[in-house]
Amino acid sequence: MKRDLIGVSNSASGGLAFTRRAALAAAAAFALAAPAFAQDWPTGPVHVYVGFPAGSSPDLLARIITEPLSQKLGQPVVVENKPGAGGVIGVQQMLAAGPDGHAFGTTINGPLTTAGRLMPDLGYDVAKDIQPVALIATSPLVLAVAGDAEATDLAGFIELAKAEPGALSYGSVGQGSGAHLTAELFNEAAGIEMLHVPFTAYAEVTTSIIGREIDAGFMAPSAALPHVASGKLKMLGVTSAEPFAQIPDVPVIAGNAGMPADFQAELWNAFIAPAGTDPNVVARLNTEINAILADPEVQKKLLDMGWQAAGGTPEDLAKRITDDTRMWGAVIDKVGTAK
Repeated sequence: MKRDLIGVSNSASGGLAFTRRAALAAAAAFALAAPAFAQDWPTGPVHVYVGFPAGSSPDLLARIITEPLSQKLGQPVVVENKPGAGGVIGVQQMLAAGPDGHAFGTTINGPLTTAGRLMPDLGYDVAKDIQPVALIATSPLVLAVAGDAEATDLAGFIELAKAEPGALSYGSVGQGSGAHLTAELFNEAAGIEMLHVPFTAYAEVTTSIIGREIDAGFMAPSAALPHVASGKLKMLGVTSAEPFAQIPDVPVIAGNAGMPADFQAELWNAFIAPAGTDPNVVARLNTEINAILADPEVQKKLLDMGWQAAGGTPEDLAKRITDDTRMWGAVIDKVGTAK
């Protein structure tokens, strides 16, 4: 709504009273108009920015949500792929579009939790510029080793690592990645030391484990499962707090082999908006997304990809962002990848 500026003379008390009455009337009109705006919204196509290329896991997750969301909103919901900088470009593009109620984003956790420590020119402040809408899905990582590795369980692996500090190596998909930070969190919790070997993709990590060039790696279950089925890899533990439905026989790391009972590290994907987006629109989107995530067919699609449907309130997502930012920030400071 366009705001009119009304000039006021310091000596004109009548003008000042008029200005106050006008301001109060404008505020009341806006309060009455807000719910109506939410009911009329959206007035055109809705754009959802994704910071990864078409066909990637974050892109496919977005499309699982946006297809039924379009039906619920009665307008096209268009996925805009803006890949780059680990998902940060997608968030930046969403913010550039502005809070007009037709620009949103889906993102993995990195751009909202670790990017601020890892990138000196992020271009946005998560606490000030991002409006959480809903958590879409979560995925744990698994600790994978070669199928013929000496360790047959988590306790045996930790015992080997403690026997020769620094002798075991692990691969990740890059410095500062979720796989890297999870391994360092594991090192600290287990009281061990492993050598980090960064790669650019899980395929390289799995090939190197199978070839015994490195000893282990934390990775998405979907990256490990094909090689587990062939006997080339085995999974020693999962980083979720509870057994993961896709791999129910893999034990949780938390509370196992002397590990802390609260050990947990998950990847997640969320639906976000630019700060300043109408709160009635945010509430409507949250309601619709939670309804979509409650659909068993949607839950199956997510699980087949290695993700578990989440949901919850915008406040739940805000807390997740705050808690994970604090946890991963401490890990980043420890391993020396802070900006």
